[in-house]
Amino acid sequence: MAAATLFISLLMSGLTFWAVNTIGQDARMNDTRFGRDLGLLLAANSAVPIAEHNLSEVARNALRFYDSTSSVRYILYADEEGQIFLGIPFSEEAEVENSLTISRRIQLPDNYDIYSEIPLVRQHLTPSGEVTDVFVPLNHKGKYLGVLAIGINANPTTVTSSLLTREITIAVFVSIWAMMILGAVFNALNITKPIKELLVGVENIAAGNFKQRIDLPFGGELGELIVNFNEMAERLESYEEQNIEELTAQKAKLQTLVSTIADGAVLLDTDLKVILANPTARRMFGWEGEELDNNILQYLPDFLTVQLTAPLNEIAAADSQEKEQTEQHKEFRITLSHPTQRTVRILLTQVLDQQRTDVKGIAMTVQDITREVELNEAKSKFISNVSHELRTPLFNIKSFIETLLEYGQELTEKERREFLETANKETDRLTRLVNDVLDLSRLESSKIYHLYPVYLGGPIEQTLRTYHLNAQDKNIELSQDIESDLPPVLGHYDLLLQVLTNLVGNALKFTKSGGKVVIRAYLLHTQVRVEVSDTGIGIEPENIEAIFHRFFRVENRVHTLEGTGLGLSIVKHIIEKHNSTIHLISEVGVGTTFWFDLATLNEHK
Repeated sequence: MAAATLFISLLMSGLTFWAVNTIGQDARMNDTRFGRDLGLLLAANSAVPIAEHNLSEVARNALRFYDSTSSVRYILYADEEGQIFLGIPFSEEAEVENSLTISRRIQLPDNYDIYSEIPLVRQHLTPSGEVTDVFVPLNHKGKYLGVLAIGINANPTTVTSSLLTREITIAVFVSIWAMMILGAVFNALNITKPIKELLVGVENIAAGNFKQRIDLPFGGELGELIVNFNEMAERLESYEEQNIEELTAQKAKLQTLVSTIADGAVLLDTDLKVILANPTARRMFGWEGEELDNNILQYLPDFLTVQLTAPLNEIAAADSQEKEQTEQHKEFRITLSHPTQRTVRILLTQVLDQQRTDVKGIAMTVQDITREVELNEAKSKFISNVSHELRTPLFNIKSFIETLLEYGQELTEKERREFLETANKETDRLTRLVNDVLDLSRLESSKIYHLYPVYLGGPIEQTLRTYHLNAQDKNIELSQDIESDLPPVLGHYDLLLQVLTNLVGNALKFTKSGGKVVIRAYLLHTQVRVEVSDTGIGIEPENIEAIFHRFFRVENRVHTLEGTGLGLSIVKHIIEKHNSTIHLISEVGVGTTFWFDLATLNEHK
């Protein structure tokens, strides 16, 4: 029975396979003809749109053929390099590419001729049956554009014959099939566990857990799959660590750069939440030690919140869908009173993405322009004062000269002489003013004055000689008190002479007849102190600091227009050039003493 059964089964199997092969050959020939004709027709319809890069038309033609029959398994279009650019029922064209994108391409047979007018046909087996592959070159006007590949499903007759063969084989070999089923069930039970493990592992990888590993002792293809999965997870973990390290380093560099700049810098997201604020900005707004993790409007002063709310919301809500987006800038000048009084310039700037299409945040730059504002005000005041001081003597000179010119014949000789003397004095006054302004300008510049050994006896003697006659005319005692064997100081002779001249000139001007003016110089520790004392009218306490300012004069009490108001300002700058400071002590009605210290050569060494 076993032998008969085996004989009959072999005979039936042989007849069955012969019949199936015959049917399969006929079906294969029909599939070949159908696929070749379909390929030629579709290639003729697709060559022109492909040459014109009209892939939409190519896709519509291919889809129409694909939907019209169930015999077509697939339709693929590839370029000259074999790179697939269109496929039905699938497409490898992606909108975004990254390092994990797998490039699909057609591996053409060696005997494929790109200029052949006869399609290349071959068959290959798939789990669902035999598929006939038809390769048709795409040529347009003698130019090779790529290849069209069409897969034709096996003829239903062949499928039916295969089913019949399987049924007969099952009927003959029931016991064999039963054993195979039992073996398949046993294998399925063993394979279920690793498949579940792989499924969990893939889910963890998709969730970003690149530390996932699978440790199951399987060999064969399943074991190779597990090994490849573990290698993939290990590489992804390595890439993640490298990216994190690089991002951390870039963030640290940015924070260091922002924290070291002199201007205040605040970075906001589109919800106006503070992302970063450097130490300068924290100091300007009084945010030291405060956690800035909410909307910036909660931390700004009320008046500044009112002024910045609308501009901040406008910049954050700017239309980001425009193709050519440009940054928006808004600038404000504001005076802050807390923690200190200062004037700041606030610049709001959009932060766009790399494509410059989407708004990612707002950069707020805060510049302290207090000094700039003060300098501008001082410059304006200086120019105003100079203009006023120049206008007065010029007006006087012009008035007297016009009077002499128009009424000279009617004036006496004495009157004409008085007018000329007055014009001459006003000219001298104008000359002194211009010289003082030039001297002050040079002293306030970055010009470097070289200091050298100077014996103070020289400039003191020269100053006394200059004002000797003036002191006699006013009946003022002008004297000196210089310590013997006084060492030389490190200074500039001409500048020190100008200091003594200005101080003594002021002392004589504000000392009444019968008073005294004394120049003293003596060694104090390792420095030489120079004093200029007078018994004049003195200086009121509220004017002690102001007298060193440009054009300041005590006219309200003295009622004099003599002088330019620049003398003590020049003295102050000259003494600062000597790395020292001018001081004074004064009492109204008693007198005033100015003093400063100069370094000796020994101290300098």
